[in-house]
Amino acid sequence: MAEIALLAKVQGVLARPATIKAARGMSHFGEHSAGWFAAGLIGAAVDKERRREWLIASAGVVGAHAASIAIKRVVRRPRPDDPSVEIHVGTPSKLSFPSSHATSTTAAAVLYSGLTGRNLVPALVPPMLASRLVLGVHYPTDVLAGAVLGGALGGILRKRFRLEGKR
Repeated sequence: MAEIALLAKVQGVLARPATIKAARGMSHFGEHSAGWFAAGLIGAAVDKERRREWLIASAGVVGAHAASIAIKRVVRRPRPDDPSVEIHVGTPSKLSFPSSHATSTTAAAVLYSGLTGRNLVPALVPPMLASRLVLGVHYPTDVLAGAVLGGALGGILRKRFRLEGKR
């Protein structure tokens, strides 16, 4: 119940028409990690010297997404369903934990930070996590768990494959 109350509070503060529209755009971009995968492929096309690293990072983003789906199927936590929470976007499944959008976004931010030499995490992760709450499709612990999972997997892959940018 505390998570429902917090989710409703977040929606009460943030869910305005422009915010919902932006959150829907982020949702479509992040669906099945497709937008992050495409961003990595663009990196591979542009940065020919490190094409292999970009392709590994792109595959890592998709792998992180796949890991979140596997966990969802084991945990089987249903998405929020309470009159105090408004749902503003459709979802491909009824399962909530962890947020796959949070997982793939955080993995992309960690992996692509290494390749760009810029810390992308603060710019990419909080907006995606907030968007899942604004849209009413995840509990707060879903997005936090997704961020932890994506950060851990991204960090492991970044270290294992030495995915670091030119500094």
